[in-house]
Amino acid sequence: MSEKFPFVNLIIENSVASIDFFHPSHNSLPGELLEKLTKEINTASKNEDVRIISIKSEGDRTFCAGASFTELVNIDNLKQGKDFFLGFANVINAIRKSSKIVIISLQGKAVGGGVGLASAADYCLATKWASVRLSELAVGIGPFVIGPAVERKVGISNFSAMSLQPNTWYDADWCKSNGLFHEVFESKGTMEEYESTFINTLLSFNPLALKGLKEVFWKGTEHWDTLLAERAEMSGNLVLSKYVKEAISGFLEGKT
Repeated sequence: MSEKFPFVNLIIENSVASIDFFHPSHNSLPGELLEKLTKEINTASKNEDVRIISIKSEGDRTFCAGASFTELVNIDNLKQGKDFFLGFANVINAIRKSSKIVIISLQGKAVGGGVGLASAADYCLATKWASVRLSELAVGIGPFVIGPAVERKVGISNFSAMSLQPNTWYDADWCKSNGLFHEVFESKGTMEEYESTFINTLLSFNPLALKGLKEVFWKGTEHWDTLLAERAEMSGNLVLSKYVKEAISGFLEGKT
């Protein structure tokens, strides 16, 4: 399939649901793609034949650039703002509530919401190019919606440092040392080979045991539907401010 147009694809084969997404702007995710991604995760989760969900993006060096700033700058009321940030919340919650083990593979950099997606994985693979950055504070917002997922993986101290240093990249070795990535590889090819072997190994295990482990992994997050909705409203309110509007507009002008 051509990479010219944005897409989210779901393919189910041999008990594995493979979900791929793409956007020409560094795999940033506008509301429409976030909605599709949530839908496909839920579809795979409800399929009794599916035991493993694999999520990845197309392209070489960017996994996900986070929110679509083009869409963000046009938000003009609280409902629109909250609905936009609920997009990331819904994806995270879909992964959290799925009874399937979710593997996410990062071939390259992740920013903002992309870090949130990586943090929601039950098992996260990455190449050495997969550095991460929580850039939200640089445009006057904050990583509120993705915060619980990131903090759950790296701890409150590291989450604080990442949040307060929005221009700092954290490399793949740091991410592995601090629990965000489970494995780091020299290339996308070697990562994909490992994932295939790892998935086959998981499929050889008792599915009821895997389901039980999924419940254990996410114990204590049962309140996240409410929590992430509250965080989405916080972000939606901030994006209406003059500070944020000017910051995002300046960012977009700098890219042209």
